[in-house]
Order: sequence, then C-alpha cells, then structure tokens
Amino acid sequence: MIALTETVSGHLIQRYKRFLMDVRLDNGEIITAHCPNSGSLMGVKEAGMPVVLSHHPSPKRTHAYTAEMVYAEGTWVGINTQHPNRLVKEALLARSLPEISGYTGVQPESTVGQSRLDFFLPDWGYVEVKNAHMKRRPHLLEFPDAVTARGVKHLKELSQLAAMGHNAALIYIGQRDDVDHFAVARDIDPAYGAAFDDAQRAGVMMLAYTCHVSPEGITLGRGIAC
Repeated sequence: MIALTETVSGHLIQRYKRFLMDVRLDNGEIITAHCPNSGSLMGVKEAGMPVVLSHHPSPKRTHAYTAEMVYAEGTWVGINTQHPNRLVKEALLARSLPEISGYTGVQPESTVGQSRLDFFLPDWGYVEVKNAHMKRRPHLLEFPDAVTARGVKHLKELSQLAAMGHNAALIYIGQRDDVDHFAVARDIDPAYGAAFDDAQRAGVMMLAYTCHVSPEGITLGRGIAC
C-alpha cells in the first residue's frame, strides 16, 4: 500500500504544459501543483473536478504540491505515474502476483537493448509496468491515452526477449476500481496496438490490475481480463 499523508483537497482549474496543474484549494487559495503524468489525462482533467494533492514543502522543489488523484465518474482515479512501479515492487517482493513465480530476486531498472525495463527477476525474466487510468466505456480500462513511442519501444524489447526464450511480462496498473477488463486504445495509437499484438504472439504475458484509490492511500487490487 502507498499511504498518503500531508494531503490537501481542492478543485481542478486547469492542467497545462503536461506537468502543471492549477487547483483551487478548499480554503480558497489557488496553487500550482506538479502533475506527475505525461499523458493526455483524458477523462480526468475537466475544470471543477475534485482533486487530492500531497504536500511536500522543500526549497529544492519548484512546486510544493503534487497531484495524486482526481474524482471522476463516482470514483477516485490515481494520476501519479510513480505509484504503479512501487505497487508492483511490493507485490513482487511479497510474491503475491499469482501469474509470476519462481524468481529468486527483484532487481529494479534493468537495461535491455536501448530500453530500461522496470524489473529483472533472476531465474524468471523481465517485467515492465504501465500506468493506466482511462475509461471511455463502462468497465473498460484502456491504454494509452496518448501516442507513446516509448511504450512501443518497450513492447518491442519485450518481444525480442520472449523470442530469445526469456519470460517477459507487461503489467498495466489501472489506478481505479470501476473497471473489469482491459483493452489497448488502438484508435489513439495504432502503432502501439500493432506492437501489442506482436508482443502477444511472441509470448509476452499481458496482465492488468485495478487499484483501490482513496485520499488515504492506494492499494493494488484485483486482476482483470486482459
């Protein structure tokens, strides 16, 4: 679980320049927060939406607030893309992902070819993690919400590893709990869709999980159809 402390709430004014978000706090103050998400934030960036921010005052930070989640369609949706890796690392260390077993360690950030994959598991293989939040249809989690050349590169690296006989997995972490199946948003990024299909044919394991998201914290939830 990722516990959130020192949080404040407010309402979204605007998200702009990819990594900035203006918020009117509940006390009326207007602040600019760091938005740790390079995607389009489709569906969770409308003015007036409730938001939760973590507060990290430090002279080393340009912005003392970090955007953590947005309330949309009756549920909290996590938008901090740093959290999924932490959740997967916790699960791997606890050996609580039933689809992945038999590894003898957990090594973050492994360089493979021209890419840096999120985890190398000795005696098993490689794992890449992607944050997902988008829901355009009932109960359907989708990725990506914007064109992602980096995501395509990761899929190709995983495909090559699988073709060489290594185990390889891509885990989509949906930071919301109102979805029960996953699909690639092929209309948004056809190249990613094609690379996804190639990776599946090569033997890359595709997994997707939900999260329980609340202002108190974020917990890895259940596996969904992928």
